[in-house]
Amino acid sequence: MKSFSDYIIPVVMSGILLYGLYRNVDVFGSFLDGAKEGLMTSFRIMPALVALMTAVGMFKASGALDVMTYFLSPLASLLHLPREVIPLAILRPISGSGAMAIFQDILNSHGPDSIIGRVASVMQGSTETTFYTIAVYYGATKVSKTRHTLPSALTGDFVGFMMSAITVQLLFYR
Repeated sequence: MKSFSDYIIPVVMSGILLYGLYRNVDVFGSFLDGAKEGLMTSFRIMPALVALMTAVGMFKASGALDVMTYFLSPLASLLHLPREVIPLAILRPISGSGAMAIFQDILNSHGPDSIIGRVASVMQGSTETTFYTIAVYYGATKVSKTRHTLPSALTGDFVGFMMSAITVQLLFYR
């Protein structure tokens, strides 16, 4: 038996088509214009994405991630953050794919039900790829001064990192 959620997308698509017909809008032409604009936006932000992916690859290959993990271990210990999730915390704001690779490695090494796996899972779900998001959205809108966006977003990420460890401790181990 089909559930309500199976019908949401067809109903929304039909609603859009019916509304377009009611308003005498060339729905297909509007769709093509939007697709063209989307492709143009993709081409406009491509240089920022290539630069970001190159920088992340260089960061990981240089061993800088391992050095940063070593130096941040005392702070992580103070915050009750498992040492094994530090690379995830470092890469998560920079690269979603890099963070996902580290996340998969954590789950393969420690298991999803371990404290490390649970902290990594909450961290992965509660933080954002800040630099990627800023590069994409500000690149698409041609905004050059981010003002308070970066400090605010990184503060949110830091709080997400800390709260992932605290939440897992409170929910599973107290």
